[in-house]
Amino acid sequence: MDFTAGLMPLETALTQMLDRISPLTDRETLPLLRCFGRVIATDIISPLNVPGFDNSAMDGYAVRLADIHAGQPLPVAGKAFAGQPYQGEWPQGTCIRIMTGAPVPAGCEAVEMQEETEQTDAGVRFTASVKANQNIRRAGEDIARGATVFAAGKQLTVAELPVLASLGIASVDVVRKVRVAVFSTGDELQLPGQPLGEGQIYDTNRLAVHLMLEQLGCEVINLGIIPDDPEKLRAAFIEADQSADVVISSGGVSVGEADYTKTMLEELGEIGFWKLAIKPGKPFAFGKLQHSWFCGLPGNPVSAALTFYQLVIPLLAKLSGNTANVMPVRQRVRAATRLKKSPGRLDFQRGILTRNAQGALEVSTTGHQGSHIFSSFSQGNCFIVLERERGNVEAGEWVEVEAFNHLFGG
Repeated sequence: MDFTAGLMPLETALTQMLDRISPLTDRETLPLLRCFGRVIATDIISPLNVPGFDNSAMDGYAVRLADIHAGQPLPVAGKAFAGQPYQGEWPQGTCIRIMTGAPVPAGCEAVEMQEETEQTDAGVRFTASVKANQNIRRAGEDIARGATVFAAGKQLTVAELPVLASLGIASVDVVRKVRVAVFSTGDELQLPGQPLGEGQIYDTNRLAVHLMLEQLGCEVINLGIIPDDPEKLRAAFIEADQSADVVISSGGVSVGEADYTKTMLEELGEIGFWKLAIKPGKPFAFGKLQHSWFCGLPGNPVSAALTFYQLVIPLLAKLSGNTANVMPVRQRVRAATRLKKSPGRLDFQRGILTRNAQGALEVSTTGHQGSHIFSSFSQGNCFIVLERERGNVEAGEWVEVEAFNHLFGG
């Protein structure tokens, strides 16, 4: 019996989903200190050269090559400091004491580092050969005026924002934050801090999703827990659709009698796909409401986190205009322990990636892989990605792993 009939491969689901998404066009202008994690809306063009002038890369001596003769010292004509360049005429047959970052004087052809000189009564003797242009940072060597510094779609981090500051840029046009409405469904759910009734569990998925959305820089609209009541669920869908770019629900997308989310999506919008050939995370729904996109996460905590990681993050990146490849990087390592698996679905098991005594990377299981064992995320640091057709894995076999990113403490 084929247990994957009617299930969509993850790669197909991603392609179909991302092909439908267009980036937001709304933008806002923000000062640099508020731009961390935001996506640039337009190309940033450099208004100046960096460096803005030729300057010394070393503490040493500025020279003209024609003035250097083997073993002959050069008198020091003056000094140049950062912010205090050498002034006046530079006499032939002399050198200038220069500090790192100081503008090189007109006519300077090289800077000899201090460590390769000797002080004599007659001046400075050079103990190593001097080559043209050595230790000089040329104007525009890093960034030329008029060059595209960062293209639209670049996410701004600590690596980019100081570059903009060095160009004198004080504010940037960025894509507005993606608005995401979140709610959980199910009579069995209860808020942490409240007593549990018979058969109830605490709502953890919505907390996890909310936290991950905030780390991704989204504007979160948290609508709480929606009971298994069609009218209340319909009202939640309508409110979420009118206020957000993306609606994310947790639970209610399997095949139970009280799982109304899929039915509501069919009534108020349309389903793009439902049920994936992955484990955990099979009951994931993607679709379109009148004003927003919809992602229905499974109710089991691990399934919800995994489908968010593999599907929702790429969707949000595309919507925000982020052109970076946000898909997790995989690498091949050897399994240190036996891994249990049945052929049929792409399997994401939680693993612990470490180095063995020989310094090679290897991965071991966190233990029981049930879709309710959320503690496996805090115990592990990666997903072990096992192919659909693969069965049990013995210790020593090669497997692919995806190290957790910052959302899971990676």
